[in-house]
Amino acid sequence: MATSIATIRALNASFSPSYLPCAVFVGGTSGIGQGMAEAFARHTKGNAHIILVGRNSSAAESIIASFPQPTSSSAKHEFIACDVSLMRNVQQTPQELFSRTSKINFLVLSPGILSLNGREETEEGIDRKMALHYYARWKFIHGLIPALFKAKEAGEDAKVFSVLGAGKGGKVDLDDLGLKKTFSLSAAALQVPTYNDLMTEEYASRYPSLSFVHAYPGWVRTNIGSASPSPVLRVANKLATSRLSPLSYLATTQGDAGEYLLNGLLNTVSGSGAWRIGEHGEDIGKTRYFGDNESRHKLWEHTVLATSSNA
Repeated sequence: MATSIATIRALNASFSPSYLPCAVFVGGTSGIGQGMAEAFARHTKGNAHIILVGRNSSAAESIIASFPQPTSSSAKHEFIACDVSLMRNVQQTPQELFSRTSKINFLVLSPGILSLNGREETEEGIDRKMALHYYARWKFIHGLIPALFKAKEAGEDAKVFSVLGAGKGGKVDLDDLGLKKTFSLSAAALQVPTYNDLMTEEYASRYPSLSFVHAYPGWVRTNIGSASPSPVLRVANKLATSRLSPLSYLATTQGDAGEYLLNGLLNTVSGSGAWRIGEHGEDIGKTRYFGDNESRHKLWEHTVLATSSNA
């Protein structure tokens, strides 16, 4: 049975680090990333360095304006514009981040898109959905490892948290990594969550003092459906999230999802290594796990080539 949201909020409110934490939310201007950023700001009482990364500056300004006013003169709440579907943008953004902070305690990655369209390649030759749900996340981590190490060396938290589909993946096709030949919506929906599992595991093996997490948020009432490029999904989202729809009561609110996942980040993840977290912030271990060492190593090699050739 899931822990009550009141208990989860109390757990999160107990977060009281001896240092001023720095949290970066890639995809933090909407949806679950926004929910986590708002919960983090609330429980730190604004006394944190919070950086939102995304495309929507007006949304970022509105979110930041809602944060509690900090009492610490060192606290900052900022926005960095980046279309993370393009690897060349992701390549440049860490330098912008380094100009604002030398350390990162929490790197939260949640950019995403909901679409019924087939393979839609960006100008860099990567499917847009897969770019958002995997490749950009890998590249952000790769570029920001020095800032995570800086936090760890100071004796502080240093955690990476990728929100997608832990426990919802499938077997990886090693003959078509990136799905250029065999792309389908179902193939991408099953394989990309496993890509995230393999990503966090390989990073954890290379940087064993840091924490790397893949989380599943469950069904959450966000604006991802209303922002979908697929008209069918936009209509379905409107019907499902209407207050008159019984389906709306089955989904978690964006705010509650932010609290549950923040609990996973702050409290469940209690040490270094690779973690898999469920929709209530719980440790799900190897539930529905489809990874193996060969897949992990081959995916890493493929990703280095796929992201660096477009930098």
